[in-house]
Amino acid sequence: MPEIVLKNITKRWGRFFGVDNVSLDIPDNSFITLLGPSGCGKTTILRMIAGLETPTEGQIKIGDRVVFDSNAGINIPPNKRSVGFLFQNYALWPNMTVYQNIAFGLKNINEEMPKIDVEAKQTGDMVRALQNGAKIREIVEECRDKNGKLDDNKACVKLIDNYSLSMMTAKALYGLKIHEASDPVAAAKTKLAEYEAKFRTLQDKYRSSGQELNEKYEICSGGKPVMEKRKLTNEEIDSRVRVCSRIVKIGMFMDRYPAELSGGQQQRVAIARTLAPEPQVLFMDEPLSNLDAKLRLEMRYELQRLHVETGSTFVYVTHDQMEAMTLATKICLVNNGVLQQYEAPLTVYNRPANLFVADFVGNPSMNFVEGKGKQAADGSLELDILGGIKASFVPNEPLSIDEWQKNRDKDITNKAEEEHKRLSVKGAVEKSNKDEIFKYHVQKVEEVDDSLQDEPVITNEDFVIGIRPEAINIAKEGSAGSIPTVVYGAMPTGMESTLKLKVGEFLLTSVVFGGVVYQIGQEEAINITGSDILLFDRKSGRLITAGSLKF
Repeated sequence: MPEIVLKNITKRWGRFFGVDNVSLDIPDNSFITLLGPSGCGKTTILRMIAGLETPTEGQIKIGDRVVFDSNAGINIPPNKRSVGFLFQNYALWPNMTVYQNIAFGLKNINEEMPKIDVEAKQTGDMVRALQNGAKIREIVEECRDKNGKLDDNKACVKLIDNYSLSMMTAKALYGLKIHEASDPVAAAKTKLAEYEAKFRTLQDKYRSSGQELNEKYEICSGGKPVMEKRKLTNEEIDSRVRVCSRIVKIGMFMDRYPAELSGGQQQRVAIARTLAPEPQVLFMDEPLSNLDAKLRLEMRYELQRLHVETGSTFVYVTHDQMEAMTLATKICLVNNGVLQQYEAPLTVYNRPANLFVADFVGNPSMNFVEGKGKQAADGSLELDILGGIKASFVPNEPLSIDEWQKNRDKDITNKAEEEHKRLSVKGAVEKSNKDEIFKYHVQKVEEVDDSLQDEPVITNEDFVIGIRPEAINIAKEGSAGSIPTVVYGAMPTGMESTLKLKVGEFLLTSVVFGGVVYQIGQEEAINITGSDILLFDRKSGRLITAGSLKF
């Protein structure tokens, strides 16, 4: 499967930038999730890669092939990009059976492909299946009902699943009645000899004309498959439909209509239909959003398994951070059309690039605490937090705040100059949906409407501390460095409790593991532990470093 490379992709409508100068490298066989709030541009990115949307600027490559280039005037249509698309709405044909829905797209394929000998494939499949007559009997006998009656259709489906056959070949195998023979092993051997002789005859026919059959039953000349523009044969269509139905476990529903299936089963049909044309890349646009919570969880496991079994590259759009965290090899987090972070899920969670990423990823959300102070001689930062509590932030790595802030200012200046240079070019358009520093939320007992207050004056001494809820623990009695608190709210779920804790006028969210029940108004003390406490720059919203808090 190919890698996908996006270079400086922009999509705008007038002065509104849906996607703003995004560059991505999606590796082969990866599972990438495009994550972000509604309207952030993630679906637009997906549609541009698939060819359903035309970028305003930039270049897109799938493998070694450039499928879009604004400068070179290249724009390969969607049906030539060898990609599969799974929509939020399954879009199944209600008047077609499951089989017909999956096969529908395959019947329209008419392109250059290797010439195949269908008779040789069916014969070769029979030779492979007839190796063990006892197994054939065992498979068929499993298909008897409680009254001992044999279900012919179920038996054929079982043979398909076990030997990767088409329905035509499975019916031929079943019709040999190996399962009815007194000695199925001997009966299978007799038939095996006949089919082996037939296969040798077919091979000799090609050898006599200077050709041969490869392991895929493709006709080869000079070691290379003979190519021709053609449609798929009924054997090929059926084989692909059966393989895909086996992968998503819907082999027994082929004769049913979509209305007779559950939501999860319909989802599986839509996935099988997308897989059937053997796309190089599989795109999915919030495919699980129509399912209930339990079924959605089950389908996440199915998608994980599907990714491993197919070896395809998956690009998945979601606004559900839990789906992104559990499914992805890398998360691409987007806001206002701008790429915020592109890292592995745990990196995004533990080391978010800025305040927006920190707030968006994680449930319950991260606690934000404003702090003011300076760096001490030992490298730690002496801060006032939570209304006057003295704290020391100790970075995990050596850090010079002055140097970091100089680099920040230089980077901001360079970015402004680049934007000015871009706008000076004839035809350049200024972005109407301006990028702004994310306005994080500090939880308080009495919430105040920020829009009625004057904007604070931010200096280089202003910071934001990010604390994940699991880093706030109930302290043991008499524990040093603890902070007095009052339980403001408690939500036990069995193995854990989510607490709202009051510290002065501020509220902190904590996740406490265990079956302890906490009462509202209960007085406790808390410790803020671990080395994953985050220090953000309040002026730019960027992550400075991670470390620990000492009180």
